[in-house]
Amino acid sequence: MKFGYFGLNVGTFNHPDAIGRLVVAAEQLNFESIWTGEHVVLVDPQVPPSPVPPHSTFVDTIASLAFAAARTTRIKLGSGIILIAQRDPIVLAKELAGIDVLSKGRLLVGVGVGYVKGEFDALGIPFDERGPRASEHIEVLRTLWTSEKPAFAGRFTNFSGIQARPFPVQKPHPPIHVGGMSAPALRRAVTQGNGWYGFFLDVANTAKMIEGLRETARRVERPASLGKLEISVTPPGPIDSDTAKRYEDLGVDRVVLMRGFGDMAGQREKSAEDAVLRFLEDTAKEHRLG
Repeated sequence: MKFGYFGLNVGTFNHPDAIGRLVVAAEQLNFESIWTGEHVVLVDPQVPPSPVPPHSTFVDTIASLAFAAARTTRIKLGSGIILIAQRDPIVLAKELAGIDVLSKGRLLVGVGVGYVKGEFDALGIPFDERGPRASEHIEVLRTLWTSEKPAFAGRFTNFSGIQARPFPVQKPHPPIHVGGMSAPALRRAVTQGNGWYGFFLDVANTAKMIEGLRETARRVERPASLGKLEISVTPPGPIDSDTAKRYEDLGVDRVVLMRGFGDMAGQREKSAEDAVLRFLEDTAKEHRLG
């Protein structure tokens, strides 16, 4: 099982020195991947289901991945997750292809729908369109990354007679990991994703989600071109080796660890930064990542 870390651009990691220290340490400690979080805006004042206080920091995902690519050479770089329904998919395809080129093929594309209506309202995107937009936007990415003469005719995006080079380094394209735990999200992962990403799930709830994916796969067709569905999960906190084995036994391919939800809400503090770095070191030792 592979080990990643979630949160290279959130909370206390909102400054180039802190982000640089984090990504370099994760690579040196042999983590397989490191992932961003994303909220383009946060509602103010905070009301459910918004996950963190409004003054919490989320450095832009694309900028953060580009910065991480320049500071590292081996570790994979994941967007965990891009709220794809809030993005222009043509622009996003260009940005992500650039990350894959600049990182020499290390990008993992995590995408999801989003669930906070106030964020969609601020961006002028109808909240009830987020599911169809996400599904269509995934196909726009795939079209622009793989087609010699790209053309698309959809509900939200239409184009032909264009080029958007360079293509990504990874072939046929960077793996797309679909996040979310609703029935539509599981269906989207099975029918459109190279992987599925579940966030803040303990072992019991991970088991329920994996069974949900299996049940979905019995009801809808998965294109053979997508290959095996890779399972990535962020547990609700640190895990020991026995718990890691329980995730692995369920069929989890990657755990993307974090200390806890509080790390997403913090501001830049040297003590919090140091604590996360100690967490990385302890994790590497516990799970023998070296």
